[in-house]
Amino acid sequence: MNAALKQPSASINDRWDADPILTVEHLTMRFGGLVAIDDLSFKVGRGDITALIGPNGAGKTTVFNCVTGFYKPTEGRIVMRHGLGGQQEAVDTVTASGRRWHISDDHSVFLLERMPDFEISKKARVARTFQNIRLFGGMTVLENLLVAQHNPLMIASGMTIGGVLGLPSYRKAEQEAIDKAVYWLEHTHLIDRADDAAGDLPYGAQRRLEIARAMCTGPHLLCLDEPAAGLNPRESTELNELLQFIRETGTSVLLIEHDMGVVMEISDHIVVLDYGVKISDGGADFVKRDPRVIAAYLGVDDEEEIDVPEIKADVEEIEKPARKPRKAPARAKAAAKPAAKSAPARSAAKSTPAKKTAAKKATAPKKPASEIKIKDADKHPGAQPAGTRKPAAGGADNLTRISGIGPANEKKLNALGIWHFSQIAAWKKAEVEWVGSYLSFAGRIEREEWVKQAKALASGKQTEFSRRVDGGKVPSSRTSSRRTSGKGGKA
Repeated sequence: MNAALKQPSASINDRWDADPILTVEHLTMRFGGLVAIDDLSFKVGRGDITALIGPNGAGKTTVFNCVTGFYKPTEGRIVMRHGLGGQQEAVDTVTASGRRWHISDDHSVFLLERMPDFEISKKARVARTFQNIRLFGGMTVLENLLVAQHNPLMIASGMTIGGVLGLPSYRKAEQEAIDKAVYWLEHTHLIDRADDAAGDLPYGAQRRLEIARAMCTGPHLLCLDEPAAGLNPRESTELNELLQFIRETGTSVLLIEHDMGVVMEISDHIVVLDYGVKISDGGADFVKRDPRVIAAYLGVDDEEEIDVPEIKADVEEIEKPARKPRKAPARAKAAAKPAAKSAPARSAAKSTPAKKTAAKKATAPKKPASEIKIKDADKHPGAQPAGTRKPAAGGADNLTRISGIGPANEKKLNALGIWHFSQIAAWKKAEVEWVGSYLSFAGRIEREEWVKQAKALASGKQTEFSRRVDGGKVPSSRTSSRRTSGKGGKA
């Protein structure tokens, strides 16, 4: 569909392909019957800032929770690598062995889906922040950063006894922890507030303190969940500078963010989710022009005509009139007529049950084929639904009364010969799968219950969404929102 928007194969995407620090492979997360993440795969390049974006409810934080061990994924593999390259042989060896990790001098491999959260932080060196600030508000700013270094301090203290006695090894480790804390306080512009209670800091400063605390753990991968949320433009600029500095120190960053100014300015690689499914993956220039991303961010309720050349080309391709078949010459028609059966032949046919059964099968009604065939229809899974070149008498139904079908989608469905609620109501699983693939809406049609809504509307009933459309509260393909029939057409 998006031939002109294919991600270029230039060197800009070599890093996350050739040297990934993290790979998420076929990740699926189910909560009972709800599929929050559906067969998701992507890579985080070593030394990259990778943004994971998408509308609210797309499953971004669920991905973070799986990566950092808060959730155990239903299916899939999450691989963290210390050391250059894909290390595929080591990954396969650890996977087959049933172990959690393999550590050597030059490289290490960790299967995060098998590890508890504390091991992911301690051994795999993955740190994170949260949507809601989680600081120790009663502790000072400096103490918050020392708490983040409790593992080396506890080891140096011999599990408290060395700290109580003030052994030299502990005093040395304590001074190193303070030096690291001061280093990050300086780079987050918080050094002047080191002795203030963390809860007394303004909101933007608390956000930076959370990042500083995560960096004090010495992570190889830093996962930030909406760090720019609630920041003003000046604070967002400071955040951009901080994240770029963190990248320069060699730490890779995986970022969830809704502030597109932050995302587009600093991201090397962007992965876009919608309803738990990856809909786009590439550089910033590629992603911001992808019509699937545009549609996802516009939302299905308020979806307007999207003036994207690639979509126009698809619609024009399937709207081309089919060539009429050439009429056969009269002689050929005559030759093709079967000769009249003789009486013995008719008698034999009546006396042969097998032939009678075969004749019934031959005359059995077939499922109506679509009058419109699109190019490369067989490349989509399932079956193209039956479509007609023109709507039935009385005109087309207002398909935008189905939640999930905006004016742009209605135009594409009309181009497939889908004009009426009754057509969508008749879709089976194969048709739903085909249309979902064609529209790049994998699984979305089922989740939004297009078929269920269509059945209600086809029978003359209303839905909550159709009432909003009819009341003019949602943009529609019709110039008037008043209804004169179940079609919701013009008055």
